[in-house]
Amino acid sequence: MKKVAKAIKGLTQILKHPYLLNKVIDDEKNWEKKVKRKFGCNDGLPVVNITEILSKDFNIKVSPYAFLDGSCTPMDLALLRGIADRYNVKKYLEIGTWRGESVANIAAVVDHCTTINLPDETMRKAGMTEDYIGMHRHFSRGFKNITHVQADSRDFDFFSLKNDFDMVFIDGDHHSESVRSDTLKIFDFIDPGKTIVVWHDYAYNPEKTRWSVLHGILSGCPAELHSNIMHVSNTLCAVYLPKAGKYNFNKLRLKPDQKPSYYFKVNIQPVKSNN
Repeated sequence: MKKVAKAIKGLTQILKHPYLLNKVIDDEKNWEKKVKRKFGCNDGLPVVNITEILSKDFNIKVSPYAFLDGSCTPMDLALLRGIADRYNVKKYLEIGTWRGESVANIAAVVDHCTTINLPDETMRKAGMTEDYIGMHRHFSRGFKNITHVQADSRDFDFFSLKNDFDMVFIDGDHHSESVRSDTLKIFDFIDPGKTIVVWHDYAYNPEKTRWSVLHGILSGCPAELHSNIMHVSNTLCAVYLPKAGKYNFNKLRLKPDQKPSYYFKVNIQPVKSNN
């Protein structure tokens, strides 16, 4: 009877405060159950050590980096630059520009970048502050090899870009349905036999899966390609490699609180921003 009483109490609260229903729907435990039931992915994605994705002796300079809210981690940016270098990326596309740190990092090592973000006016109508809107593209302005596109990825025609991208970074809205939409549209647009896809914020931290995002990734990516998607250790990123099988990666189960197999040297130097 206690369970029934709890259920009635819960339903009463939802009727009084409908916004609580969103909290129930978005609860990570519910997303975890959905992923396990629908995809049988009980431990999240298999983990591959970043030194296998890049190399055991990689040495990558990350710049610019602001150490501010909403950024990728330095290791996430090192991963993007390292992938671009190792897998000979020439043309890069990303969804979600924010300050422009990721695309500015990649622009240093590829021929051309395209980055898509909500139009300023759309953000303005949504009540976002002018300071927040103005911070978009802060680091990526002025690059001759970066094209900024202001559009909503949910209804954007990617085929209008007319580019054969080697790598795509999905870092827009992280709600499950938005991740699914971006993933679905990207895999419809790219050649999955050639293009690398990276998702940001697949994990809350390098040892904790973000199940809602994983549900979006697996729902949007064709089922026959799921085995090519991995969580890269020490990052918040999941990556799709078209020919992952040929590299014979050692795929591990995510287990928090493990003894680190590597540690990393970090050199930090302040550089005054002129933007």
